[in-house]
Amino acid sequence: MIVKKEIIEQTETYVRNELGEDAAGHDWFHVDRVRRNALHICYEEQAGDPFIIEMAALLHDIPDEKLNETAEKGTQKLESFLLTLPLQDHVKKHIKLIVSTISFKGGNGCEPASLEAKIVQDADRLDAIGAIGIARAFAYGGKKGQQIYNPAIQMREKMSLEEYRNGKSTSIHHFYEKLLKLKNLLNTNTAVKIAESRQKMMETFLEQFFQEWNGKTK
Repeated sequence: MIVKKEIIEQTETYVRNELGEDAAGHDWFHVDRVRRNALHICYEEQAGDPFIIEMAALLHDIPDEKLNETAEKGTQKLESFLLTLPLQDHVKKHIKLIVSTISFKGGNGCEPASLEAKIVQDADRLDAIGAIGIARAFAYGGKKGQQIYNPAIQMREKMSLEEYRNGKSTSIHHFYEKLLKLKNLLNTNTAVKIAESRQKMMETFLEQFFQEWNGKTK
């Protein structure tokens, strides 16, 4: 147990140093919220290995291609860190598998590889919706140089990973292309319950946004 605690602390320090003040919504506070959400789901569902879940939640953004020069370099970064940890190979393999299968990727993501992966995926998706999800959407859009909204740009229902990553879009489009879809893609009952109020928050925000966009005062 002490060894696991030390490994968690070492991982926290590593992630803080790597992502600490990222301005696009993938900072340490995001990672910590995902970790806490994941552990909450784990305990509520009474399912999964809490250590595996916590480690995968802490490391889930380290190899993200959005935060690295290439996907390959991100994967190498994760693997290099895991080599420093006194964990059995099958544990490291499980953590890597979770991290590699939880991303949305424009609707082109993989099926979660395990129960632990489903829980970490739910926790990550919960942080993409609601009030914090709204804030993160505009932070990320701003960093990418996207407009807040442009009605001339068409909504994309289906898209390749390349189109999702690099196609022309706006922060408001992102709600329809991803965020509003996430509630129906959650894996656990606990996450679905948490998502209810967050979904309503986004719907209310969008309703108000379009009222103001169209010049309505009431």
